[in-house]
This record gives sequence, C-alpha cells and structure tokens, in this order.
Amino acid sequence: MKKIVLNVLVVIICAMIVFGCYEAYQYFTKQENSNKNMTAKEENDVNERISTEALFSKENYPNVDGSTATIPLAEAFEKDFTGLEEVEVAHSKTHKAYVNLIDGKSDLILVVEPSEDEINYAKEKNIELQYDKVVNEGFVFFINADNPVNSLTVEQIQKIYTGEITNWKEVGGKDEKIIAYQRPENSGSQTGMLSLVMDGKKMKEPEKENVAQSMSDILDVVSDYENGPGSIGYSYYYYANTMYLKENVKMLEVDGVEPNNETIKSGDYPIITAYYAVTRKEEKESPATKLRDAMLSSRGQKIVEKAGYVPVK
Repeated sequence: MKKIVLNVLVVIICAMIVFGCYEAYQYFTKQENSNKNMTAKEENDVNERISTEALFSKENYPNVDGSTATIPLAEAFEKDFTGLEEVEVAHSKTHKAYVNLIDGKSDLILVVEPSEDEINYAKEKNIELQYDKVVNEGFVFFINADNPVNSLTVEQIQKIYTGEITNWKEVGGKDEKIIAYQRPENSGSQTGMLSLVMDGKKMKEPEKENVAQSMSDILDVVSDYENGPGSIGYSYYYYANTMYLKENVKMLEVDGVEPNNETIKSGDYPIITAYYAVTRKEEKESPATKLRDAMLSSRGQKIVEKAGYVPVK
C-alpha cells in the first residue's frame, strides 16, 4: 500500500515539475517575444524619426545646379531634407550645370547624361565625375493634336530626323510636309536625341527657324496654329507632361507604347533615360555625397515619387 502511495506521489510530483517547466517556458517565451516586438517597435520609431528629421540646415545645404526639368525635383529634395517650407532654386540648364560642377562652382547637379563636349571638358580639367541615377525618365516625341498620327516607330523617327521621311503621308498621316524641330547643340534634349534615338545616324542640318532655343519653345512651336499641324518635337517626359503641358499637343506612342509613369518605370516604353545626381568623384564623405546618398535612400525615392517623377527604386 505504501508503495502504491509512493508511486502516485512520484507521478504527481513529476507531473507538477513538467507542468511547471511548460508554464515557465511559455512565460519566458512570451516575454522574449514581447521584448523582441518592443525592440522592433523601438527601431521603427527610431527609423521614423530619422526619416523625417532635417539632414541639413539652410547654411550647410550643398550648392545644387541642374537642368530645367529637375527644378521641381531639387525643390522637393531641399524642402524635405532641410525642413524648410520655402526654398529658392535656380538652375543653369544642363550644359552650364556641367561646367559649373567641373569648375567647382556647384557641389551636385541633377541632369541627364553628358554630351561629348562636357565629357571632354571634364578630362581637360582632370576632373572625374560620378553619376548616380536618381530618377527614371522617358524621352518623348510630340505633335500637334490636330495631326491624326498617334504612333511612330524608332526607325521612322530616325528617318524623319535624317531627312529620309519628309511627308506625314509616309507614316500614315495627311499629305503635309514634316517640320522636324531640333534643340541646340549641348542642350540636354539634343544630347538625349543623339545618344538615345539616332544611334549614330547623322541628323539633317536644321533650318535656323527650326531650332528651338528652350524646352518651352519647342512645345510652343508644335502647338502653334500656323506651323503646328506639320511639326514634331522632342523633350523629356516630366517636362512635357507636367512642367509645361500644352493642351493642343499630344505625345506619340513609340513602337506602340504610350509614355507614362508606369511604362517608363517598367521599361516597356522603348526610349528610357534618367536624371542623375552627378558629383566630383574625388570628394568623398562630403555634404554633396551625403545629399546624393539621401536622394537614393527610401526616403529620397519617396520624395521623387511625391514630386511626380519616376523613382529608380
């Protein structure tokens, strides 16, 4: 009898020990998970604070230059990274911005890829430049809204600008002479046209009146009642679609693909380029490189998207 009682007691004690161990395990596991959750929350709180705090003051913000089309982007970056509600941004346009960076008059520029002249000038000054893509962009073509043509192939565009195609009826339009407007040498748009579209093919020499001096000029002449129906021009998507949108101008599909934020981001649109944050390569750990890194961060890319551009990440 005593032996039976003893065995029962042993079983009860073992059961209590096992139950106690299980409860302890559950308790400490919950505590550990709770601590982990708290840590993750605390880290998120810290990250949230970092992602909204000012990274620069007005006084130590780098000197930024760039193209006309990146003025709103530069404004958005400076407002967010300094916490200022109002900022003053003026850009020198693409070519002058490259010259200013190479000459040390600016710290960072927001531009498209350089022309041969700009590359050679950097070599002449023994300056190596670093290019970091911060915004995806599309190179677009536009015509007057009264023109029935809606789409061209890259090959047709090349032939229009080499002078092989001279009448809209050759590409499905009316019997009307094509007036192919160009931009000046070393402008960002002309550099893009040569590098992204022409593929080494020589553009025909334009008549003097067919060279638009500014990005707004080329949109103005295409929308003009007198010359508009026969004209075609080119620019960058953001500028033509957002900064200087004209009601009586329409963007062409290229190879059957409409240019928009989605097709540019996905790469479906065939003529893709970018805006780069360009810095002098020898300057490491400088305010300019800190700004560039901020532009490429998740915070910076959210700023890009909020400003209406196409982020790279």
